[in-house]
Amino acid sequence: MTDYRDYSLLGRDGKVALENGLASIRWYQTEISRNSLKALMKPTDSPAIRDTIILFTAMAVFACLAGILFPSWLSVPFFLAYGVLYGSAMDSRWHECGHKTAFKTRWMNDVVYHIACFCMIRNPYTWRWSHTRHHTDTIIVGRDPEIQLMRPPEFAKLVANFFGLMDVPIGLRLMLVNASGELDPQEATYIPKNEHHKVVRVARFWVLIYIGTISISVLVQSWLPLLLVGTPRLYGAWHHVMTGMLQHGGLADNVTDHRLNTRTVLMNPVSRFIYWNMNYHVEHHMYPKVPYHALPALHNLVSHDLPPPSPSIAAGFAEMWPALIRQLNNENYFVKRTLPKSATPYRELTQSNLGREQVTSKPNNATP
Repeated sequence: MTDYRDYSLLGRDGKVALENGLASIRWYQTEISRNSLKALMKPTDSPAIRDTIILFTAMAVFACLAGILFPSWLSVPFFLAYGVLYGSAMDSRWHECGHKTAFKTRWMNDVVYHIACFCMIRNPYTWRWSHTRHHTDTIIVGRDPEIQLMRPPEFAKLVANFFGLMDVPIGLRLMLVNASGELDPQEATYIPKNEHHKVVRVARFWVLIYIGTISISVLVQSWLPLLLVGTPRLYGAWHHVMTGMLQHGGLADNVTDHRLNTRTVLMNPVSRFIYWNMNYHVEHHMYPKVPYHALPALHNLVSHDLPPPSPSIAAGFAEMWPALIRQLNNENYFVKRTLPKSATPYRELTQSNLGREQVTSKPNNATP
């Protein structure tokens, strides 16, 4: 019988990672000069202000047009466009503002972060600590609370989540648990106790917003308020789920080199705007304090040491999807991407070989 991975933060594999010293370990980084890194990390407001104005203006326009045309079928394209900005673009805004790198001005980061968290149904205090753990223990089984593609993959759940049917019920459940004054046991493993009251306070405020939205919808006898608040997290989720799968799907777990467990994908300008340049994902994980608008420049500096990026979203799925299918029968299978000759060999420090680094640059699809 296969000994399946235990992804629970309270389970077996998390304890093994701690015992083996794989948790909170130092990750491999491509070397770049101090001056270059300083220039890339230089804070500024203007790119994020520009993009935020574009985002919220587009959302307002699409919402108004959808509302004016509702309930005609002519409203559907405008709802779909609004939904992608609400249910997917807000995912990347949550992410970048959570890192506090999007804006130079702190309050601007905080305002956009809290709006994005509400749209994505992610408690801003819970998820700030969750994402910190994700970067500390990226795709370390039993340690990383944000592993989207577990092994063996459950394809029915993956497809359902393109419509938010997995994430949204979880988000609503946690919101209600928090609003009752409690924390989920797994949340409690990474949220400091002095932040618990903040988690509860936000959850209660959100419950009031949802109650108010439902009440208005009933009062005016129209679905429109609910189509603009809450449900776009369902019908607009597909883009952030699609791009999120590509981040780590089909690649290695329990390693300490982001080139092994993270994928960079070249994308079209519209997807890059929605995703806020997080398609440069290996680069982001190596240097998470580099703001989104500087990631293309960072990519140019480190590309000699990284696997070639997937040339498109379709190419990324063409590489990932067969690997996910193979993991149904062999959960240890993963894609090892080829490194250029100029690259430092992979740093393959795993639970099984911790303490004796095995390095190889052999280009193949591997089973560790």
